[in-house]
Amino acid sequence: MPESIFTVMDRAKSAARSNGLDVIDLSIGSSDLAPPIAVLDALREATRDPSTYRYPLHSDTADLRSAAALYMRRRFDVTLDAERYVLPLIGAQEGLAHLLLAVTDPGDTILLPDPAYPPYLGAATLAGLHVHRLPLTAENAFLPRLDVIREDALRRAKVLLLNYPNNPTSATATVTFFEEAVRFCRAHDLLLVHDHPYAETTFGDYRAPSALEVDRDALTTVELHSLSKSFSMGGFRVGFAVGHPDVLAALARVKGAVDFHQYLGIQRAAAVALNLPESFARETADVFEARRDALLPEVRRLGWTADIPRAGMYVWAKLPPNLPNSLDFASRLARETGVALAPGVAFGPSGEGYVRFALVRAPNDLLEAVRRIEAYCATPT
Repeated sequence: MPESIFTVMDRAKSAARSNGLDVIDLSIGSSDLAPPIAVLDALREATRDPSTYRYPLHSDTADLRSAAALYMRRRFDVTLDAERYVLPLIGAQEGLAHLLLAVTDPGDTILLPDPAYPPYLGAATLAGLHVHRLPLTAENAFLPRLDVIREDALRRAKVLLLNYPNNPTSATATVTFFEEAVRFCRAHDLLLVHDHPYAETTFGDYRAPSALEVDRDALTTVELHSLSKSFSMGGFRVGFAVGHPDVLAALARVKGAVDFHQYLGIQRAAAVALNLPESFARETADVFEARRDALLPEVRRLGWTADIPRAGMYVWAKLPPNLPNSLDFASRLARETGVALAPGVAFGPSGEGYVRFALVRAPNDLLEAVRRIEAYCATPT
């Protein structure tokens, strides 16, 4: 695999710190918020319970699976048998990598959005897959055009991977779009994998749908959920997969060869999080919405184009044509000002010309970042 562009950006941030600059790191979507107190209390209590110290087996995941099934019913009105249709993950990223190993063979094709979360490409590479990129463009609201995929790519394809609310673009999808996606996958015998970590990070009256609201019998779909964003539990590495029971059984076999499940204390904490009232996740989403409202007008004031996100943790901004390519701009900006953004090309060729702001700092820091960017762009090179 090629060197990650985020490694290049990390060197740029290190150079800024070496030059005495205070780094405002908006390049990584890692929440700066704390998990709910009830979650932390559950974890603390578990550490004092010696029965949690052993290797956890599948039967030990029953409470977490039940909590995930109840969450799916409460949030999406989707009823799932927790024994067959739910599988805990050590984070959705781990789940995707092992899922592709479970359901594909080397040489198969995956239909992958472009731009996309970079670990998607890493997981496909590890599985030995050919990647057929589906461009996400502003003209199509950053949704893939399924009707223009080449027939030769479809003949080899085994998986369609979607992610809405989207990273990096913060685009959202409707139930109608998922109806189209499910019909498409059934017509072409594809597994629909929907990565759904931003399910609760939504703004205003918008609520992100699940693909299983369309595919209620889970004949075509596996959906990956994470507690990293909604409950600020990124370091806990916990999530779950829901959907097609045969696919989840295959995933469980792969996982059984390479890992045990999470520490039981983390499982208990995750179950508590999933059982919390919706208001807890809404409070977290409200923080990111306030940050969006602080940052977006200032980004637009610079003359940059950016849509108003209805969900997610990001502002996806198009660079003016007078600026260099996204990687050169972002790396120089970080070295010279301490403001770190994610270059659009890090997410794929269709991301070139954009940068991604992660809403992971307080509004004052976001405004300071824009002030530094404005000064940097006004300085002759």
